[in-house]
Amino acid sequence: MIISVFLKNQTFKIDVANPLDISIPLDFNGAQPNAYGVENAASKPCEAGSLVGDVRRGGSCNFEQIKIIPHCNGTHTECIGHITRERISIQDSLRDCFIPATLVTIEPVDAFSTDESYSVELNEKDKLITKKALQNGLEKNDENWLEGLIIRTSPNDESKKTREYGEQIPPFFSIEAMQFIVEKNVKHLLVDVPSIDRLFDEGKLAAHRIFWNVEQESFEINEVSLKSNTITEMIFAPDEIKDGRYLLNLQIAPFASDASPSRPVLFEVSEQQL
Repeated sequence: MIISVFLKNQTFKIDVANPLDISIPLDFNGAQPNAYGVENAASKPCEAGSLVGDVRRGGSCNFEQIKIIPHCNGTHTECIGHITRERISIQDSLRDCFIPATLVTIEPVDAFSTDESYSVELNEKDKLITKKALQNGLEKNDENWLEGLIIRTSPNDESKKTREYGEQIPPFFSIEAMQFIVEKNVKHLLVDVPSIDRLFDEGKLAAHRIFWNVEQESFEINEVSLKSNTITEMIFAPDEIKDGRYLLNLQIAPFASDASPSRPVLFEVSEQQL
């Protein structure tokens, strides 16, 4: 099915029959991505007396109990409630069904090779996603398609689907990079790393606070906080999905929680000739 979308005085064709899923499937019985060395997500058949939720064990149907930490066990979308005392849920924060978005591939750089900064002291193994790299990557992109920004880091390979993020710190955003993203009015940020901040950053979460416009070291929202902005982490965009503009459908479970497992789906876009 082809639909037409009208955006900023232009009409675009969207092929909704060929979705591009950039989430990481969560295999409860196999290898999984993992951040901070937490327990893997797990599932087991529910049992109550003689009732068992597994047809292989004589049950009438399969029904399982699932244990998961959304922030650490795979692709997830989070809201401002991640860093506030007020319990704000992702279900209430994410109101956009279809999002004009841009996918860009960025090569992180050694932290000591740039004059861009971060909120804690860095070491020689740290790698930054920089403002300069974002400026270069987005130089020719249409800003009307930046409501969503999807960042794929290079090198990019299938190991991201099962990578354990712990002692080896993955790339993260410089302060200047995150300020640039906010200046571009990005509302939904999607990344293929487990956090936009350094995994171990003394609990500052400086990049998160910049993105949601929350004062540094504060746990309170204010009148200018961006409560409808979302961050999606631990995506995987295969190389065959090319950089460029897409229509993004960001699917979540209806959790009354600061984060939910999610399934971001892209749809290819082309200009429609009238």
